[in-house]
Amino acid sequence: MIESAAPIRLLIHGASGRMGRALLRLAVEDAQFSRRFRPVAAVVGRDPEAVGGLGVPVIHVARLDSTPEFDLAVDFSVPAGFDAVLSLCLERRSALVSGTTGLSEAQFDAIEAAGQKIPILWAANFSLGVLVATELARRTAALLAAWDCDIVEAHHSGKRDAPSGTALALGAAVAAGSGRPPHYASLRAGDIVGEHTVQFAGIGERLEIVHRASDRDIFARGALLAASRLHGRPAKRYALSELMGV
Repeated sequence: MIESAAPIRLLIHGASGRMGRALLRLAVEDAQFSRRFRPVAAVVGRDPEAVGGLGVPVIHVARLDSTPEFDLAVDFSVPAGFDAVLSLCLERRSALVSGTTGLSEAQFDAIEAAGQKIPILWAANFSLGVLVATELARRTAALLAAWDCDIVEAHHSGKRDAPSGTALALGAAVAAGSGRPPHYASLRAGDIVGEHTVQFAGIGERLEIVHRASDRDIFARGALLAASRLHGRPAKRYALSELMGV
């Protein structure tokens, strides 16, 4: 982990969403992160009142260019807003951590290209447990390549993309291990934070890798930890596993 004496000037993009609010609260109030980060702006597309009261300037996304100087942006927004924050980070030569899901192939290509100029990390899920589950899925798929594989995921009713980015990341790990993509099933109900099951089924037996999240803060903590480890590194597109040592 690369440390610096001065706090990291942090821009939170998508601050009015569930993850954005958690990121802002932890960066301001949690001693583990408030010593490391200094939030300089919370960028919102709607409901600025949702992020008030923490002493961080709130900026509407339409005025993104007016944000103060920052060292690193953390983005949990929507695909339509991703291009603007990526462009801003390239313009300012600032690092970017993004957990925005549902991105297009062109946007992933843009992330890859950005890695030539800035340190950048995109991950579908910032949970350490999911990171380990993904590696277990890859290894299991290689060992049980002839078995059927299904990934079932459940999230709150407001989540737009399906399958989830985490499910797709787990599926990519399965395909890397077995050479065959899995089948997907998605549920959207209530206030489910996030549940993922990777099921391997053979004749007369099944094996399941299950991760259940009960608190959205685990993702925000993981994103801030990853951000602290990304800061100060050379330009590159990083994988979460590189920064977390998994």
